[in-house]
Amino acid sequence: MEFLPHTVFPYRRIVIIGTTSSGKSTLAEKLAQTLGLDFIELDALHWEPDWVAASDDIFRARVAAATASGAWALAGNYSVVRDMTWSRAEAIIWLDYRMWTVFKRLFFRTFRRWWNQELLWGTNRENMWHHMKLWSDESLFHWFFKTYWRRKREIPLLLAQPEHQHLKVFHFQTPEETDAFLMSLGRE
Repeated sequence: MEFLPHTVFPYRRIVIIGTTSSGKSTLAEKLAQTLGLDFIELDALHWEPDWVAASDDIFRARVAAATASGAWALAGNYSVVRDMTWSRAEAIIWLDYRMWTVFKRLFFRTFRRWWNQELLWGTNRENMWHHMKLWSDESLFHWFFKTYWRRKREIPLLLAQPEHQHLKVFHFQTPEETDAFLMSLGRE
């Protein structure tokens, strides 16, 4: 796969999509730094303290304000704001990694955040007990298994819709492809 060098990379509004823990936020942040874009993390706009979800109206208002600038790298899949983010974007980067690759990332990220008591979006911290309850909607592991195959089916259908034909799509199926893309932009 051949990529454009940083000096001619024309996309200034980029949405990074993929299943939970595929690396959306990490990639968006690196792209923002490399290309001089605003970094937007939808999770940060969605989650209130104590893991309370913002109302759709508040969430949409936050996303509208965040994407009002002309240059951003946005990480997230929230369908409630897809009409706003995808219509404003110029490119989509789909991180479509194998299930085992993403599951390992999810496990180690969740454990690290819990062990280090990392602060996430306000006053939120990972609760390992919640995640180990695989039957519960509070569990990221439950969410991963619930959405992994659904995203693989839905994303191609969404990208094929007429209203999304303006988007340049980068579809990466391995972390190595993503790394090569970043290197082509001048980032190692």
